[in-house]
Amino acid sequence: MFNGFSKTKIDGAGCQINVVHGGSGSPLLLLHGYPQNHVEWHKVAPVLAEQFTVVCPDLRGYGDSEKPSSSADDF
Repeated sequence: MFNGFSKTKIDGAGCQINVVHGGSGSPLLLLHGYPQNHVEWHKVAPVLAEQFTVVCPDLRGYGDSEKPSSSADDF
């Protein structure tokens, strides 16, 4: 899956965000729905990467992305 794509983690607000990216051209951000993760785009992303730089992150708390810690003070 995602042949020719790179996988990396970026620093988010208090957590690490997993991102799969590849291709070249104008950027195209693909966001998954609930309760999926970046794998939802595994068939579409390679085709789009022929014309775009495709970025497929896992939203916070989904897939390989972390979620920020919480405390009792947050509620």
